[in-house]
Amino acid sequence: MDRREFLRATTAGLALSAATPYVPLYARTKTRRVGLIGPGWYGKSAHFRLLQIEPVEVVAVCDVDKKMITEAAEMIAARQVSKKTPRTYGDWREMLKQEQLDIVHIATPDHWHALPMIAACKAGADVYVEKPVSVDVVEAQAMLAAARKYKRVVQVNMQRRSTPHLIEAKERVIKEGKLGKVAYVEICCYYHMRNRSNPADTAPPEHLDYEMWTGPAPIRPYCSINHPRGWRAFMEYGNGIVGDMCVHMLDMVRWLLDLGAPTRISSSGGILVDKASKANISDTQTATFDFGDVPVVWTHRTWGAAPDPEFSWAGIIYGDKGTLKADVHKYKFIPQGQGQPIEGKALYEYDKYPEDETEKDLERHVAAPMRRHWRNFLDSVDSRTQPVSNIEQGYITASACILANMACKLGRTLIWDPQKGQVVGDAEANGMLARPYRSPWAHPDPAQV
Repeated sequence: MDRREFLRATTAGLALSAATPYVPLYARTKTRRVGLIGPGWYGKSAHFRLLQIEPVEVVAVCDVDKKMITEAAEMIAARQVSKKTPRTYGDWREMLKQEQLDIVHIATPDHWHALPMIAACKAGADVYVEKPVSVDVVEAQAMLAAARKYKRVVQVNMQRRSTPHLIEAKERVIKEGKLGKVAYVEICCYYHMRNRSNPADTAPPEHLDYEMWTGPAPIRPYCSINHPRGWRAFMEYGNGIVGDMCVHMLDMVRWLLDLGAPTRISSSGGILVDKASKANISDTQTATFDFGDVPVVWTHRTWGAAPDPEFSWAGIIYGDKGTLKADVHKYKFIPQGQGQPIEGKALYEYDKYPEDETEKDLERHVAAPMRRHWRNFLDSVDSRTQPVSNIEQGYITASACILANMACKLGRTLIWDPQKGQVVGDAEANGMLARPYRSPWAHPDPAQV
């Protein structure tokens, strides 16, 4: 079987026709009512993939930016089957109170994932939440507890698990034993993506409710970096490049190799080059996630050259029979000694979804994986089973990355007990598992969700 035949066979069940979209039994009897919290760049990109595969009804959109929400509501109306404009809200609490929603899609900045996700579960909705699930470990534990308590289906948008060429790599390389014994993995990001500007602080624009935008996070003086899309420059709202880019690659490797949670995490780094900009996330950092027989070593550097420019944001899995290099665009298997190399590339579906070619700001190589990720979620909602990237997997991956930042800050290795959800013998580290919340917001408690 050649690659084209393999890819066709392994994705046949997920293949979707623009002319005759697959409609599950649930949707034939009831149109799903959907609410979107956070219709910014990635919120719209992910949400439009949902509208491509099923005639859901987006009945409500919530955002603290009046300009953004107006534009998003108009764009959604133009794309959804009913052509109805969703109702708009500036407070997700009011949206969840007023609307009866089947699905809530949360695409806010990271510091705003936990509270609306837990509230949506309480309100009886299933949830699709962007990665990483949280900004601290206890938030993630509370999110997991809420999903279990209220019996909700939760999919985390770590869509490497639904990426056709990576599914192919797992089947053709890893499951067939072509790597042999795997004993070392590198994951990395060498993109020059860290904000290097230093704009003046200003008053927030009138169309932005900056108090609500900040929510439970520490409040910073407003500047043009904060909103939109620049907030990842600040640790107050996320976990830096480890929390943004390592999450994807670590989760990809965990899924490919069927790894659980790491039990030892160490990290070092900091702001070594760019000391002038406002950004307070590290520009250089390494982290080691110890999974027993398999250490997974992360490196990011937002300056200089990548060791392998072809795989500058990637995972490299080393076995005694060969090496697998994988990223969002492609994979390459290089055998040790004799044997045939195997390669695969990202799947594009412009024949079925021509709008993918022209949509503004769409990461085109991710469109097919996101459609499949949504389809997996919707099918799981119908069957009440766990999706491929459920909240437990999101908790494990996000927590590992958060612990790496903690290890870097503390300057020591952390021993993690996945069963207890605690750092072993380290009271100071355990005290950092939950970030302080800004009043009047209360940090979620896993025992009281």
